[in-house]
Amino acid sequence: MKKQLAKWALMSALVTTGWFGFAAIGGTPQASAATAESMELLANGKELVGTAYKFGAPTGITYAFDCSSFVKYVFEQSGLELPRTSVAQSKVGDPVAKAYLSVGDLVFFNTGGSGISHVAIYAGSGKILHASSSKGVTVSSMNTSYWTKAYVTARRVL
Repeated sequence: MKKQLAKWALMSALVTTGWFGFAAIGGTPQASAATAESMELLANGKELVGTAYKFGAPTGITYAFDCSSFVKYVFEQSGLELPRTSVAQSKVGDPVAKAYLSVGDLVFFNTGGSGISHVAIYAGSGKILHASSSKGVTVSSMNTSYWTKAYVTARRVL
């Protein structure tokens, strides 16, 4: 009976508000097509592939990045100001479900310890663009067991 009521409530919400209205009132966020802005942001970030990793790299330098300074720099090149740390960046924009990631979304991970400790830019097709402590700026698959286990959340800022 409870399942039938829940199904009826969902169908009622969809009929009353439509899918987009339902998403706006707390349903699962929709995927967003890659835009010219998100593709430019990704292209700018990919130009930095191979750049060295340095924990705590200060903003304003481009010879080395840590994960959050890399994300901050790439977004600044597109005219968007983000906070400096991955934890602070995780509070910007709108939450987005993993199943609805779009190019340019920020993706957050717990790579050790507690809470968010890593940020990346979603590059499409299950890939992330990020500053890795072992490889520097690189593109990686989110679908490896390492990143799947470490995944925390994602935010849309574009």
